[in-house]
This record gives sequence, C-alpha cells and structure tokens, in this order.
Amino acid sequence: MAESADASPLTADGDPAYREAVVDLLAAIAYGEISAFERLAEDAKLAPSLADKVDLATMASGELAKVHALHERIRAFGADPFAAMTPFREPLDAFHQHTAPADWYEGLVKAYVGDGLANDFYREIAAYLDPETRDLVISTMEEGTHAAFVVDRVRAAIAEDPRLGGRLALWGRRLMGEALTQAQRVAADRDALTALLAGGVDRPGLDLAALGRMFTRLTERHLGRMAELGLEA
Repeated sequence: MAESADASPLTADGDPAYREAVVDLLAAIAYGEISAFERLAEDAKLAPSLADKVDLATMASGELAKVHALHERIRAFGADPFAAMTPFREPLDAFHQHTAPADWYEGLVKAYVGDGLANDFYREIAAYLDPETRDLVISTMEEGTHAAFVVDRVRAAIAEDPRLGGRLALWGRRLMGEALTQAQRVAADRDALTALLAGGVDRPGLDLAALGRMFTRLTERHLGRMAELGLEA
C-alpha cells in the first residue's frame, strides 16, 4: 500500500502545478499503454501456437482500449492528450528498444515483470491524486487475465527446460534495473512529476524516508512476481 495521505489532494482548479503534474502522469501512462499494445502485438508473431497468438493479440487490444479513458481525463484537465504524450515518446521508445526481447519467453517476462513494476509505481502515486483521477489510474493498472497467462506459459516452459529458468532470471533482473533507471530519468526531466511526489504546503507528498519505503515495496513486489514465474530474482 502507498503511504497514507492525511490531506485531500488539490484539484486542477486550485493548483495549476497539480494540473500539470497530473496531465504529465496520465500522458506517461497513456503512452505506456500504447507501447504495451505495440509490444504485445509484435510478440504475438513469435507465439508457438495459434491459441497463444490469439490470446496475446486479445491482451494487446485490451491495453489499447485503456487509452481512451486516459485521453478523456487529460482533456478534462484542459490539455491535448497527443501533445501531452509527446515528451514521453522518445524515452519510452528508447527503453523498449534497449530491452527488446530475444524470444517469446523473454517477451512474456518483460510484459509481466516490466509492466508490473510500472503499474506498481503508478498505484503508489495514485494515493496523491484527486479521487476521480486516482480511480482511473488504479483501474488502468488492473492486470486482468494477462498475469495468469504469462505465469502459466513461463512455468510450463521452465518445467520442460530448466536451463531456461536461469536465462529468464537474469533477464528479469536486467529489466528491474533498466525500468528503475528509466523511471528516474523521466521524473528528472519532468519537474511537475517530481513536485507531485514531493508534495507541497497544502498537498501531501513523500519525504526521503517515505520514498525509500516506496521503493522497498516496489522491490518486494518485483521479487514476488519473479517467484510467481518460478524464477530467482
């Protein structure tokens, strides 16, 4: 769970800095969903069976469907969603190019571990948002049947070839490091996001101790996902 906030988050009407931060956050999530759609659709080409191909393509369409609600919320804050997403396109594309999976199983692990880490981070931030935006972010982070699909396929593959587990464990550790580094870079480039986490006089935020606890929780959830896959973190 995220650190509790004693004060109600301000709205865009009362705090322009909050508006800017929320637009940035929703835009980052929206472009992340578009990227997830593209990656899952591409990974579907590597599927070992027709059933797997259809299942992954269905998941991809689910990711894209989430974008519309995010765009509507961005518009409600008076911003253009496509302009808002633009600053996040280059860094997120670069991250995915740098962590391109070598095969079907690396793609599955990336979808589960990498996207799971991002989802956990956004859920943490959601505690500092206005109720409507918070509920939208949390609903966007729902994994649905995606998690069960990945866990089932990866565990079955490792049972058939135990050596695969070692390679995927290394891959999972790399994804964790790359994702945290990328998140820090994006936050550093977007002052509004940094300010959202830091809070203000009338708005709760994270001090250094709370920030440390948040990253501890993120790490613990990552370890839990790796264990679900049957991998050592």
